[in-house]
Amino acid sequence: KFRFPLRPVAVVRAHREGQAREAFAAAARAQAAAAARLAAARARAAGLADLVAAGRRAAFRAPDAAAFLRAYRQECAAEGEAAREAAAAAAELAARRTAYLAAHRDLKVVRQLEDRARADHRRAVARAEQTELDELAGFRALRRTPAFSP
Repeated sequence: KFRFPLRPVAVVRAHREGQAREAFAAAARAQAAAAARLAAARARAAGLADLVAAGRRAAFRAPDAAAFLRAYRQECAAEGEAAREAAAAAAELAARRTAYLAAHRDLKVVRQLEDRARADHRRAVARAEQTELDELAGFRALRRTPAFSP
């Protein structure tokens, strides 16, 4: 019967790889959400910029212009914050990707060791079976030949 001595190591590494995969997936979702928030903030800022430009073409009303400009500055600040969040999420995604790839590589090493050990075990078992068959064939051949030949 085959028994792999590093089986507990393989179990721990598989668990770590699963955790790293889940963290990578969560970081990917967070990065996608941050990119969506950034796109929405840019769209809102562009819409307000268009409103400010349209307000300048029409009759100038100072209170409206001041309110639009204040709102535009707030949207620009929100866009900047969303850009920082998107950059942070992208950096986190890269870190999680690196951690996942390292955990996957560690698990792959143990699986390759197990595959080699399993193949060595199969070869040893096949060799032992062949030796038994050779011995059995030798005994049968001895039984068939007479001990004393005339």
